[in-house]
Amino acid sequence: MSKITRVVARQVYDSRGNPTIEAEVFANNMKARAICPSGASTGSHEAYEKRDLLNKRYLGKSVLKPVELINKVISNRLKNQNIHNQEKIDHILIKIDGTKQKKKFGANALLAVSMAVKKLSARIRKIPLYKTFLIKNNFKLPYPLMNVINGGAHANNGLRIQEFMIRPDKAKSFTEAMRMCFLVINKLRILIKQKGESTSVGDEGGFAPMINDNEDALKLIIKAIDRAGFKNGKDISICLDVAANELFKNNKYSIHGKPFISYDKTIEKYLKLIKKYKIKSIEDPFAEDDWPSWNKFMKKIPKNTQIVGDDLYVTNLERLKIGFLNKSSNSILIKLNQIGTVTETLEVIKFAQLIGFRTIISHRSGESEDTFISDLAVGTNSNQIKTGSLARSERVAKYNQLIRIEENLGNSAKMNKIS
Repeated sequence: MSKITRVVARQVYDSRGNPTIEAEVFANNMKARAICPSGASTGSHEAYEKRDLLNKRYLGKSVLKPVELINKVISNRLKNQNIHNQEKIDHILIKIDGTKQKKKFGANALLAVSMAVKKLSARIRKIPLYKTFLIKNNFKLPYPLMNVINGGAHANNGLRIQEFMIRPDKAKSFTEAMRMCFLVINKLRILIKQKGESTSVGDEGGFAPMINDNEDALKLIIKAIDRAGFKNGKDISICLDVAANELFKNNKYSIHGKPFISYDKTIEKYLKLIKKYKIKSIEDPFAEDDWPSWNKFMKKIPKNTQIVGDDLYVTNLERLKIGFLNKSSNSILIKLNQIGTVTETLEVIKFAQLIGFRTIISHRSGESEDTFISDLAVGTNSNQIKTGSLARSERVAKYNQLIRIEENLGNSAKMNKIS
């Protein structure tokens, strides 16, 4: 039995330049480390991200207290635990905190440790990380939901919708999927320059031109798809992340422009966008507790349209069960730090797949060089992954890891089903 000897944590920095937690776990004279990401557009039901709010030296954003809790409390509690018993270790972490949203120690502290444990277990067993999750053979690669234009909380432009993404539906391999996205992104860069706009990027690597109309962004993307030699809605599909929590007030929405309008009119406008631009996926089209609007939208969407719950579910099994009974969506976004441990994340994925939901593994806007989610996507048979654009190394690192996994799988490598 491989026993944990110690756990060490430190404050490092994420892709937005904010402090975050790195945990390092030791066993068998070996070690592994993991970094917890951080979101900007967050749901109120997410597990708690603990920061030193009164530490003015870091503008209230440091994580020195949760780091200390790992080094002084968690390290002692996990000492001599079997590194391969992930469920037991995660349940110890959950019990140590003892609160529903992990407010005592912080989900960021627990997750960094949980991920590092999973990595070290794989390293000691001398197997790839992706082979240690839910499936043991017939591994498939996820389709990238690649961010090409940023808006909302991820950029300083006037776009209401937070993410405009492309999905290379006709790709027969992950390598081919990346090539298709690469071509569209480069054509889009040229088009944005021709408009006299900046090709600077937002938090997740997508372009952030100073345009403020959703349809202007969609038209640019369609033109880029066409110039890259592909057909919109057939070879490549447009997908959206609305992040409607940010655009909701007094039971009205300002998604399609600055005026706030009723949910009925919002649904009408969504349906027109879906038809006009052949949109195949919409994430968080309504606010996190507006269950009736989600249900009404699901009844009206065209067949094979993917409706994704992110802030709605926050990778929480209880909320997913409510959404299933309410017929709120047909897909779920999976973010490890929304719930706080690897074990709880896997429980949500297993249930989601059992009820027929698509599972989409996702990064956060505050990311790191850690590539854990790439292995998680393959190891859980999740058919899509969101990890930003082909810019910023913390995003590209995840794609590069998937390329390595595809190479490791060799001739058995196949893409997952998209419909």
